[in-house]
Amino acid sequence: MQITDIRIRVVSKDSKMKAVVSVTFDDAFVVHDIKVIEGEKGLFIAMPSKKTPDGEYRDVAHPINGSMRGMLQDAILEEYQKALAETTEENEV
Repeated sequence: MQITDIRIRVVSKDSKMKAVVSVTFDDAFVVHDIKVIEGEKGLFIAMPSKKTPDGEYRDVAHPINGSMRGMLQDAILEEYQKALAETTEENEV
């Protein structure tokens, strides 16, 4: 399974949630609402989730192993940095 498209929507530089992301796999399957979050140890991704009746949140879609999570996070954060640079350049013009 290959990532064929990543779309970044930068949300805010002033809050912990930095962006919302959609990732397409094999030009055939898309996952929306992946979030880029600023944590204590830096940026990380949070998978789309829903609130359960008991008030907890459960991921709707997620990688099932560490290597896939790492590949996905690396690809998303790389695109996020590019989007952030483009936003900065547009604001300087």
